[in-house]
Amino acid sequence: MRILIAAAGSRGDVAPYTGLGFALRAAGHDVALATTDAFAPLVRAAGLEYRALPGNPAGGGGGAGDRRELMRAAAAFIGDLGQGFADATADGADLLLLSTTTAPLGWHLAEATGTPSLGVYLQPTAPTGAFPPVVTGARSLGRPGNRLAGRFALRMTDRLYAPAVTALRERLGLPSASPSAARRRQDRADRPVLHGFSTALVPRPADWRPGLRVVGNWWPHHDTDAQLPPELENFLSAGPAPVLIGFGSMASGEGKRLSELAVAALRRAGLRGVLQAGSARLAAEGDNVLTVGDVPHALLFPRLAAVVHHAGAGTSAAALRAGVPAVTVPVTADQPFWAARLAAIGAADEPIPFRSLTAERLAGALDRVVRQERYAKSAARGAARMAGEDGARQVVDAVGHLAG
Repeated sequence: MRILIAAAGSRGDVAPYTGLGFALRAAGHDVALATTDAFAPLVRAAGLEYRALPGNPAGGGGGAGDRRELMRAAAAFIGDLGQGFADATADGADLLLLSTTTAPLGWHLAEATGTPSLGVYLQPTAPTGAFPPVVTGARSLGRPGNRLAGRFALRMTDRLYAPAVTALRERLGLPSASPSAARRRQDRADRPVLHGFSTALVPRPADWRPGLRVVGNWWPHHDTDAQLPPELENFLSAGPAPVLIGFGSMASGEGKRLSELAVAALRRAGLRGVLQAGSARLAAEGDNVLTVGDVPHALLFPRLAAVVHHAGAGTSAAALRAGVPAVTVPVTADQPFWAARLAAIGAADEPIPFRSLTAERLAGALDRVVRQERYAKSAARGAARMAGEDGARQVVDAVGHLAG
């Protein structure tokens, strides 16, 4: 079967699909991954066909900027994405696998071409009383309030996608239809959506409709023969397990401030540290500090005492999978949600909002998560639960069912 996976966003929104695509390819399918050019090397390294989607998403710079400006940038990105997605499907596919970002566009392409589609989401989007929508923060509004907020969040998403959907349907020769109408059709038909996160963090809500499943994470592909860089390996072996501090694709332009803050916090807490450069370009050197670039989480995280991170979905899951406690510093989007989930199960300290981060607060949180055993024990329980899940296999089986 020719499968086209479509994903767009930051690295954390794309990288898990390289592992999913690799598993589908190993099962005998011909797999292409459509995403933006920045992630073409990840796609090809997993042995998948790369198909280009245009542009870069808004919001990667650390949450700075006027909200209306960010919304306008996001709408422009989505408009370009719709047209690029149509181009990416021109080479054909027997099945579309649609991410959270691409599904509101992919449904219309599926309708126009008659191609079956399957949702493969990294975030829960369906309204539920169990928790508030991932884009509105972490504070529960009570079960009725959470459901109401969830429906409102979907309406806001529909508004954001409306111009792109109108243009896409015109291009495809389809009659006009709103994003909300398309979404309601998916819900009425109980179209399947498989969610690639762990029940250790988000158990399946009892009030979700049939067809919505939580199957476990899809992990970014990496070469099974890969090893950590020698300098990093030597640093890890030279003393007690260090702390990793990194903000992924967040905090662009904040490198100097964050690097100084990180070093001061490590010194206060009496800990060794690895700074991961990321988009912020963290950098510091010394006897107890090392700066690294991009290294596989699966290889590095089990060697750490704790991880300080922005609480992106992928990094949150990788730290928990390794059984390592976390200090979360959420910046934007769904990050406060995942930070709160880690804290709720005891695998992380209470989140420190990015703009409230100080060396003193970070040092205090690190001292707690590293030296109080309850955090490590909670992380280990989460890791044990994740070890019993095989999210990629669940998707492979679902695809096999559709093919059969």
